[in-house]
Amino acid sequence: MSQYKRILLKLSGEALAGGAPFGIDAARVKELAAEVATVAATGVQIGLVVGGGNIFRGVKAAAQNMDRVTADHMGMLATVINSLSLQDALEQIGVHTRVMSAIEMHQVAEPYIRRRALRHLEKGRVCVFAGGTSNPYFSTDTAATLRALEIRAEVIAKATRVDGVYDKDPLRFPDAVMYREISYLEVLSKSLAVMDATSIAMCRDNQLPILVFNLNTSGNIMRMSMGEPIGTLIH
Repeated sequence: MSQYKRILLKLSGEALAGGAPFGIDAARVKELAAEVATVAATGVQIGLVVGGGNIFRGVKAAAQNMDRVTADHMGMLATVINSLSLQDALEQIGVHTRVMSAIEMHQVAEPYIRRRALRHLEKGRVCVFAGGTSNPYFSTDTAATLRALEIRAEVIAKATRVDGVYDKDPLRFPDAVMYREISYLEVLSKSLAVMDATSIAMCRDNQLPILVFNLNTSGNIMRMSMGEPIGTLIH
């Protein structure tokens, strides 16, 4: 029996690229869809937010003298492309899925309307929230937090490339120490690069827990939803 009834799963765009430096790896997207489908089959209602960094990174482009607002809009459109690939992979294995975009594009996705999203979730459909918040200067982490609060998710499940939250980057420092639990305030005061500060502060102000876990370990989405002690709990 799952510990959670409704979760918001946050994936990075890079997760869809597999091992490649950019783009979408269809085989990896199918693997992710299969894991999400297994969890959905247990009755857990799933909202998904995926980044766009495998296609376009707004902050990086802005650093190269591109207008930040334009760059962020391009990044948001990248999340729509990723969301459609996830929807396709999920529907191919029989999971009813809806892409809801914060930027309206009727031919491609439904507009994000909170009450409609809640209805989809109640009917057992997976909702993929695309287009970020539709505002520049906000990351997809912040979009994930906003959607999680709006749909009344019980937890944000933040999927990463490492096992949890460490005191420093474990991919660069072998002596990095992992936290099993940590407070929002510690994450902010130690400037730990888990999610951006805006999203951590929003979670703190609304008492929304964040579970950070390793996406590259097969079956971890299910373990997380079952409440197994994996990753790091920020609360």
